[in-house]
Amino acid sequence: MDLREYEAKQLFGEYGVPLVEGQIADTPEQARLAAAGMGGRVVVKAQVKVGGRGKAGGVKVAHGAEDARDKAEQILGMDLKGHTVHRVLVEEASEVEEEYYFSFLLDRADRTFLSICSAEGGTDIEEVARERPQAVVRTPVPPGGVDRAAALEICREAKVPEGAHECVAGAITRLWGMAVGEDATLVEVNPLVRTVDGRVIALDGKVTLDDNALFRHLERVPFTDEADFDALELRAAAKGLNYVKLDGQVGIIGNGAGLVMSTLDVVAYAGQKHGGVEPANFLDIGGGASAEVMANGLEIILGDAGVKSVFVNVFGGITACDAVANGIVQALEMLEGRGDDVSKPLVVRLDGNNAELGRQILTERAHPAVRQVDTMDGAAAQAAELAAQR
Repeated sequence: MDLREYEAKQLFGEYGVPLVEGQIADTPEQARLAAAGMGGRVVVKAQVKVGGRGKAGGVKVAHGAEDARDKAEQILGMDLKGHTVHRVLVEEASEVEEEYYFSFLLDRADRTFLSICSAEGGTDIEEVARERPQAVVRTPVPPGGVDRAAALEICREAKVPEGAHECVAGAITRLWGMAVGEDATLVEVNPLVRTVDGRVIALDGKVTLDDNALFRHLERVPFTDEADFDALELRAAAKGLNYVKLDGQVGIIGNGAGLVMSTLDVVAYAGQKHGGVEPANFLDIGGGASAEVMANGLEIILGDAGVKSVFVNVFGGITACDAVANGIVQALEMLEGRGDDVSKPLVVRLDGNNAELGRQILTERAHPAVRQVDTMDGAAAQAAELAAQR
């Protein structure tokens, strides 16, 4: 879950990371009032979940309250890389002497966190990293985490000016505390600035929280934004389904994450022979394949306009294949009873516990949409071919 800048800074404030005063505004008038309360120069920043806002015109300096209103009017409603700006953050302007870059990033390959630090932060950090990679220091986080000593070492390695070491190290340790405390996979400050009066302040913030840990942080649920999620994924989540929307044409239903992942691969391979047909989703119904679970899954997949065929791939284990077959039959009856369209071809492969009985149940029902194939590769090939024909 990516956070907007003002949400990231809310967390920064809770963990003691130094900030300037800021207020959220949804209208130009609110921006004017916020700036009037601060006095002097302010910065008006678009609140969208994209980088490069400054270069795209989404960050503007305003000289006083009326100018802040005008700047907010220019920014609100603008399109920034496909995101419409509905809210701005109005902050006190800072007299910046130096800009640094700092982040903690989950390194999945090495199963650890990296600290990334540079004494040359700001809007050109990407160019610095590309042209002079030695100026961007990447340090694996030690098993004990990041204490003051580790933070000071990071400052020295990144060649942060010595006079700023104590303040920057203090910000780093607080950012690490936040990363751990909030189950974050990314905590980034660019720029982390030193002002002319010697303060070190986080002028920007980018934070990504681990969605899988949200149950431990229910107070962060207000940060979730339904506009950032696919409508089908939201509907599936409401039904308790483990569903991920993809861009293909073959809907996938399987029992077990490993089997579903394998199914995606065989469908993609088979689709190469049929104009590049691809999987349309990941849907794991888990160990249970009741009529309700199957109906919910089929409803979601058939509701995807891009789906041209469906591949149900089940290996019977604890849940036997006859139970799965009964679930499919009852699910189709439930959907037809509700008036849902179930005309898209449904390719079913059953294997494992009671597979023969499951196939017999589907044969006797003889639903016109259902095709049975005994092998996984054969079923994937037929599903891809049917999708290509529609």
